[in-house]
Amino acid sequence: MSAPSNASTNAEIDVLVVGGCGVDTIVNVPELPLPYADSYMIQPGIETRAGHSGDFVALGTHTLGLRTHHLDMVGDDHEGDLVRALHREQGIALTEVPMPGGTKRAVNLVGPDGRRLSLYDTGRFRDDDRLPERTVRALAAVSRHVHVVITHPCTHALPALRESGASLSTDLHDWDGVNPYHEPFALAADLVFLSTTALTDPERTMRDIAARGRASVVVATAGADGAWLLADGELTHVPVAEPPAPVVDSNGAGDAFAAGFLFGRLQGADPARCARMGAVAGAYACTVPATRADAIGRAELVARAAEEIPALGDT
Repeated sequence: MSAPSNASTNAEIDVLVVGGCGVDTIVNVPELPLPYADSYMIQPGIETRAGHSGDFVALGTHTLGLRTHHLDMVGDDHEGDLVRALHREQGIALTEVPMPGGTKRAVNLVGPDGRRLSLYDTGRFRDDDRLPERTVRALAAVSRHVHVVITHPCTHALPALRESGASLSTDLHDWDGVNPYHEPFALAADLVFLSTTALTDPERTMRDIAARGRASVVVATAGADGAWLLADGELTHVPVAEPPAPVVDSNGAGDAFAAGFLFGRLQGADPARCARMGAVAGAYACTVPATRADAIGRAELVARAAEEIPALGDT
């Protein structure tokens, strides 16, 4: 199944990532949940680095050889400098819009098993944060695909993106299937990713997204239990991929899954093969320390997806 392509014959961008720039402070903790104590001695330490959802998707698609461009609001601050440096060092094109409240930031508590707890600083958000419509339309018009992060400014960009002719994807992360904030994203995208973490009935939520919205494919990731793929009305289990090294951090695994899936989709692969690629990319991301920016390359992804992932439906 080939991905829908932009009506423009002059696509200059394979994947336009909208939203999701930010900075994390990584704190390695002895266990999660963390019992109350007056203090903890932390090893290997505390480190701040750029890398929110949009950054990781852009890194993943760029490393896989797709022409990638990132659009978001970024502050004139130290955290913004870290975001700009990440894109510059990785060679990822970045169009930044001033963010008056400062660059988005969070604290990630990371346990020994790689699980994490993220604490987001909402004090930097403003109700009137917007991405300029002219900029959104201009970039989308020359893009084959747009991946939209579920941040407030992106909500207002959805109509223009929908009108662009490019296919859309989004990641609803730990949506509970009820919170109305996520619905505009869920219903506008052609391809929807989400986590099963907060879902009482993942299949029902997936089918509801497909029935009410535009999505022809819905993917629900389930961590060590793999993922579920809903395509053409058929629900299939996606087995977890074997990580190529010890698991050290699950942060960014869902973003890597999305990047791997998008790579396959833009190559014209069917949803099953796209899901295999997503699983391989997600497993690779779990072996990368949170303090390092790294993603699986094209050759390794294609080889492992073909040889190491069991057929969908095998359990």
